[in-house]
Parts: sequence; structure tokens; C-alpha cells
Amino acid sequence: MRFWDSSALVPLLLAEPASPRMLEFYRDDPALLVWWGTEVELTSALARLERESLLEPEAMGQALTRLGVLKAAWHEVLPTEEVRETARRFLRVHPLRAMDALQLAAAFVASRGRPSHLGFVCLDARLSQAAQREGFPVLGLG
Repeated sequence: MRFWDSSALVPLLLAEPASPRMLEFYRDDPALLVWWGTEVELTSALARLERESLLEPEAMGQALTRLGVLKAAWHEVLPTEEVRETARRFLRVHPLRAMDALQLAAAFVASRGRPSHLGFVCLDARLSQAAQREGFPVLGLG
């Protein structure tokens, strides 16, 4: 099982340059572990593309259907006090946005403090760098 950041899941919902690589990671290990807010983040990303006319309504519907299929099978890290405390610490030591700190904190808590044992799939450079510094093996960029 790997932890998937929202940035790495978007290419599973839409055809993007990173889609073949993300599909390969998914096929290799389809057990997705995500943060509790991932569904909202993904819906936000899709809605923004639709508002900016970069995603047609039909494609939006298909992406939301794919999201529903993924969500039905994924495992969520819930919004606990431990996740919140860890995210606050990460904000002080890494140049992250709040949602990225929550993503990283959820992965860290899920790893039970042993990040080297949990792959972190991410396409965001800043978040990938923070995850690497925390000891996660990061997949996605490069």
C-alpha cells in the first residue's frame, strides 16, 4: 500500500502527461491510502478546470465517476488530533501550504512514525521534497 497525494490522483481521473506513469503505479499496487480531505481536493481541482473551460461537462462527469470508483476502494486517514499536530509541526519546518501539510501529516501518522516503510506518490515538487526530507520513498516526479 502507498499513500497517494491528490496531485498524483488527478492523472487517474483525467488524461494528462503523467497518466501512464500513475496508472502503472496504481496497477502495481491498487490499494490506495489517502487523506480524509482528498475527495474534496480532487473535486476542487476538477471544478476549477471546468470553470476555466479546460474540462468539458461530459469529461467532468466521467472524472467524477472515476473518482467515485476510486473512493469506494481507497483507505482514508481520518482527521485526528495527531494528524493536526503533525501538520502544524510540518508547517514550521517545511515550506508547505496547509493542505499539503495535512496530506504529509496523514501519511506520517499512517506510517506509524516509520515513513521509510510507506511509499508516497506525489507530483507536487514542494510536497515531494518535504516527504523525502521526512524519510518517505517518493514516487511520481522524475
